[in-house]
Amino acid sequence: MSTTFRILDEQIAMPVHIRDADVYAAIFPVSAARAQSMIDYSGLSVLPYRPGRTVCALMFVEYHDGDLHRYKEFGVGFLVRAEAGGGPAGALGDLRALLSGGAGAFVHRLPVTEEFTREAGRTIWGFPKVMSRIDLDRSPDGTRGVVRVDDRLVADLRFARGLPVPGGGAASSGVDVYSHMDGVTRRIPWTLSATGTRMRPGGADLILGPHPWGEELRALGLPRRALLSAGIAHARMRFDEAEVVGRVDDAAMSARAIRQVREASTADDGEARA
Repeated sequence: MSTTFRILDEQIAMPVHIRDADVYAAIFPVSAARAQSMIDYSGLSVLPYRPGRTVCALMFVEYHDGDLHRYKEFGVGFLVRAEAGGGPAGALGDLRALLSGGAGAFVHRLPVTEEFTREAGRTIWGFPKVMSRIDLDRSPDGTRGVVRVDDRLVADLRFARGLPVPGGGAASSGVDVYSHMDGVTRRIPWTLSATGTRMRPGGADLILGPHPWGEELRALGLPRRALLSAGIAHARMRFDEAEVVGRVDDAAMSARAIRQVREASTADDGEARA
């Protein structure tokens, strides 16, 4: 018997299915030490794709048909090791994680446009959903996404039209997504089936606004050239029930934060010398 949740007088059964959505994402290289300091509250460890560097993903999604109704969403996420509380594993361990499916995606920010999905995301999975205004403007040349929280600009991101992925842009993948709320870190199995995928190197023009979340991204060194950008014309998703994988107390967070600040200073000094 599947688990059900009561969200604003409506029963939601697990797993949750998204039957149609379009997705626009840009992947940026950032300092692994600075990213770690930013998400240290979660108890998770960022996963570098090369020494000292990890990726930050900025993503706009419009959900057209799904169990959580119609809405728009903007996400800020980081590549992490697929376990809670994992310490630095070294270059060999990082490479092994990247090649063996030991990578997950941590959702750091997740503003949305509708109250129902905000309540569902927070209640069912511990996603940090907050209300926002999101505008998506599509044209033959690409797509522009703008997100505002509390009437202040967070990000204005333009995606250039990419090249079609061979095979009709069809692909399926599964990954563990991680959330954190109220001291609790959760793992959510997530499956994506995509058609009409386009990709290209770079292809993202980012403007950051005065909202604190925009300043937060500036602290990572953004805006800068994206590693790649992608668009998915039709995406189907499945979100399974969350599993608690860690609890972070204040003392542990403070100790990790002090360590990460020291590591960030060392890494930044190294980057400056390089």
